[in-house]
Amino acid sequence: MTTTRPLALEVTGLRVEFDGFVAVRDVDLTVPAGELRFLIGPNGAGKTTVIDALTGLVRGTGTARFDGHELLGRPVHRLVRAGIGRTFQTASVFEGHTVLQNLDIAAGLHRRPTTLLRRRRGVPEEVLRALDTVGLDDLADRPAGELAHGQKQWLEIGMLLVQDARLLLLDEPVAGMSGEERAATGELLRRISRDRTVVVVEHDMEFLRNYADTVTVMHRGSILAEGGVDEVQSDPRVIEVYLGAPLDAPTATATARATGRETR
Repeated sequence: MTTTRPLALEVTGLRVEFDGFVAVRDVDLTVPAGELRFLIGPNGAGKTTVIDALTGLVRGTGTARFDGHELLGRPVHRLVRAGIGRTFQTASVFEGHTVLQNLDIAAGLHRRPTTLLRRRRGVPEEVLRALDTVGLDDLADRPAGELAHGQKQWLEIGMLLVQDARLLLLDEPVAGMSGEERAATGELLRRISRDRTVVVVEHDMEFLRNYADTVTVMHRGSILAEGGVDEVQSDPRVIEVYLGAPLDAPTATATARATGRETR
């Protein structure tokens, strides 16, 4: 008998409007628990707006459920406490504090106010685990402002981990990273997706090919295609809207771009 993993995120009929302009229309998105899902599409396709709606930054209608919790219409702080974590293209860390202090501050989210006032002995276990997971053990006492660009992104992910985020929505996490940083980030996402659900908005096609489990392609606020990397890259509709080739006659250049074989 074939078994399936339980659904962790299920979005139905998501719609987002801004002053009469429909930015996202009728989006249905199901992401199983433990899956590393990539959300791609041209600029303006609605990718970031989807995760903005799921994290309470913009108003959306429809339904979006994660582990039994309805996400739409809930304030941001309640979504965080429900295990929803979000990063932005620019890492939001406390640059004047050390790596360890950043993680400790984030870990305090789930502590009772009375415990925050007490002097604690040692480093909380969840902070040590996060340090190890994101690979910043040796930089624990380094001010966050001195970290490299990629390391700041890893620290921000670590801050979500100490908050016990079970659904991570990451907006272009490898933008501006070196090749080495991108590879390290991809391996980090693989590690954390083993027992969490991770949705990545991304433009880096090489990164996507190396690390995505499943790809959802958006265009003009709607889902255009969905499936494995090879399946999506060979879809003529994706080639047309994402790479600019005619639908009825994709060019050799566009096909090469979609498969990663183009040379420059």
